[in-house]
Amino acid sequence: MEYRQLGASGLKVPVLSFGTGTFGGGGDFFKAWGNTQTDEAARLVNLCMDAGITFFDTANVYSQGLSEEILGKAIIGLRDKIILSTKATFKMGTGPNDFGSSRFHLVRSCEDSLRRLKTDYIDIYHMHGFDANTPVEETLSALNDLITAGKVRYIACSNFSGWHLMKSLSVSEKYGWSKYIAHQAHYSLLSREFEWELMPLAVDQHIGTIVWSPLSAGRLGGKYRRNQPMPSEGRIAQGGGEGPEIPEEFFFNLIDVLDEVAAETEKTVAQVALNWLLQRPTVSNVVIGARNEEQLKQNLGAVGWNLSLEQVKKLDAASDKAPTYPYWHQRKNTALNPLPDFYGKLNR
Repeated sequence: MEYRQLGASGLKVPVLSFGTGTFGGGGDFFKAWGNTQTDEAARLVNLCMDAGITFFDTANVYSQGLSEEILGKAIIGLRDKIILSTKATFKMGTGPNDFGSSRFHLVRSCEDSLRRLKTDYIDIYHMHGFDANTPVEETLSALNDLITAGKVRYIACSNFSGWHLMKSLSVSEKYGWSKYIAHQAHYSLLSREFEWELMPLAVDQHIGTIVWSPLSAGRLGGKYRRNQPMPSEGRIAQGGGEGPEIPEEFFFNLIDVLDEVAAETEKTVAQVALNWLLQRPTVSNVVIGARNEEQLKQNLGAVGWNLSLEQVKKLDAASDKAPTYPYWHQRKNTALNPLPDFYGKLNR
């Protein structure tokens, strides 16, 4: 398993992590993701460990704490061998302080997560989304205090826009507080908007990217084909999909190219889609999920090899979309606004 530096920190992480949103199956939305219970969770964790995946990602909102509870039981005896990541911000109750990134909510959320995970510390604590109602100074001060108290090792964010992240970094620098070292962001061959602003920001500020939904809620898992019914057992059909609608012709044209590259490499469509992400600038880690052992074993085949430069360019062309303003205007003059170097590593 390859390890990469996470942003500007000294922490090295495996290029794949295991996401446990499938643990618990609480509520209609997360039940569509999966319904993994403790015994099967322990088997999946052990499979990950055998393959070198020592990084496990969860969130308090996943099945309203059930995912954390099940993961906590599944990692008993392994805590000193793994990197553990969880998140806070989204609604965990009906009260006015049961969501957000206030000091009140974050301290309580962190302590609740520690209890559910059966651990004394969280390695990477993410703000699951930006809270525009709470001063950034309050959020970052509270997070810095959690680090000082030894309850959190590193902090990161998720689903921020560019100005959210840049303002947060500036405030942390102003007061000498711990900075976000990573951004957990939605990124895939079907959703490349991350490249328009967040990736250049990450390059400039040395922020590591942790990718969530790398297979676009299963759309790139290899089961979707032109002129065939949508898989009834899939996450999207069961109401667990996220993000905007994807034009059908664009989607199936990309699937056609993925099939070509999969045949050339003798890999699966999912393995090709995951490997493409691992070649992108700033990507330190890709979060893979699995409903069962078969899916996990298939996704593990995304590492240990690389797409060729020609194959990456073929996939780039098939997945390209016209950017919105101001990015289309900036791309009229890339001498002033150079794009990240997508192919430098592959050229070497």
